[in-house]
Amino acid sequence: MLRLREAWFFPSKRILAPISLLALGLTPVLACAQRLAIDSAKSSVVIRVFKSGLFAGLAHDHTIQAPVATGNIDMHEKSVTLTFNVADIRVLDPGVSDSDRKDIDATMKGPKVLDGAQFPTISFASSSVKTSGDRNEVTGTLKLHGASRQITVPVAWQVGKYTGSLSLKQTDYGITPVKIAGGAVRVKDEITIEFSVVPVSTNTTGSANH
Repeated sequence: MLRLREAWFFPSKRILAPISLLALGLTPVLACAQRLAIDSAKSSVVIRVFKSGLFAGLAHDHTIQAPVATGNIDMHEKSVTLTFNVADIRVLDPGVSDSDRKDIDATMKGPKVLDGAQFPTISFASSSVKTSGDRNEVTGTLKLHGASRQITVPVAWQVGKYTGSLSLKQTDYGITPVKIAGGAVRVKDEITIEFSVVPVSTNTTGSANH
C-alpha cells in the first residue's frame, strides 16, 4: 500500500515528461490569448470637426479618418495602447473638390494644427478600466501635439469590436482652432471622436473583465 501511495503522490518521470512539455507548449499560447493586437484594417477612428462663426453657412464640417498604426489589448492586465501616425491621417470630406481636400489636409498636418513634422505620432495608453456588464470606462493618457492629458472614455463591446465616442477640446492640447476672415468662419474648439476597435482575435466575450 505504501508503494501505491508513493506512486500516486510522486508520479514517474515517464508521466511528468509529457506534462512538462505540454505546459511549456501552452505558455506562449496563453500569453497570446491575453495580449491581443489591434486589427488596423478592420478598426476605424473618425474625427468630426465642426464649423462656427457668422458665416459658418459658407463653410462645411470636416470628417477625418485616423488609421491605427499599432495597438494592443491586454486582457489580463486590462489595458489598451493605441498609436496613430499623423502622416496617415486623412481628410475625407465628401462633397468637396480634390484640390480643396488637399488644402484642408495640408493645413491639418501643418504647424497651425497637428504639426506632424514636430509631433509625428498621437498615442493613448490606459491606466485603469472600470467594468459593468459589457460596458467599460477606460481612463488613460492621450498624447497629442506634445501635450499629455488624462481622459476617460466610455467603451462598449458589440459584435467582436469595442466602440464608443468622446469629445475633446483642441485648446487643451495647445492647438488653436483654425479661423478665417477674422473669425467670421472658424472651427469649433470641441471635436468628436468616434471609434470602432477590433482585436485581431475576437474569440473573447468582450469586456475587460474577461
